[in-house]
Amino acid sequence: MKKKGFLSLLFLGLVLLLAACSGNESSEPNNNEETAENQTSEQSEDTGSQDASTINITASNWEFDQSEITVKAGEEVNIALTNSEGYHGLAIDEFDIDIQGDGTATFTPEEPGEYKIYCSVPCGNGHATMVATLIVV
Repeated sequence: MKKKGFLSLLFLGLVLLLAACSGNESSEPNNNEETAENQTSEQSEDTGSQDASTINITASNWEFDQSEITVKAGEEVNIALTNSEGYHGLAIDEFDIDIQGDGTATFTPEEPGEYKIYCSVPCGNGHATMVATLIVV
C-alpha cells in the first residue's frame, strides 16, 4: 500500500512539473508582446539617432537563442523576452531585471563588464543551463 501511495505522489509531481514547463496556449494577445513589437517597429522607422538599443531574446526548453549580447555603456537598453516553448523568465541581477514570461524591461548599464543573464523561472531539468552573457563595452 505504501508503494502505491509513493508512486501516486511521484506521478503527481511529474504532472505538476510538466505543467509548469508547458507553454502559454492562450489565444488572447499578450500586451507585453504587442508593446515589444511596437517599440521595435517604432525604432526601425526612426532613421535618426537612437537613444536605446532593443534586444529581442527568445527562450525555449532549455536555452536562450543568444549566448552573448553586446551593448554600449551609458546607452539605454530595451530587452524583450519571448517564450517560444515552455514558460521561462530572464534576470540580470546587477540591473534589477526580472522578466517573468513574455515581457520587456529597460535599463542603462553604466559600467563595462560581463553580466550573467539567466532564466528566473524554475522550468525543469535544463533550467540551470539557461544562461547567457551580457557584455557592456
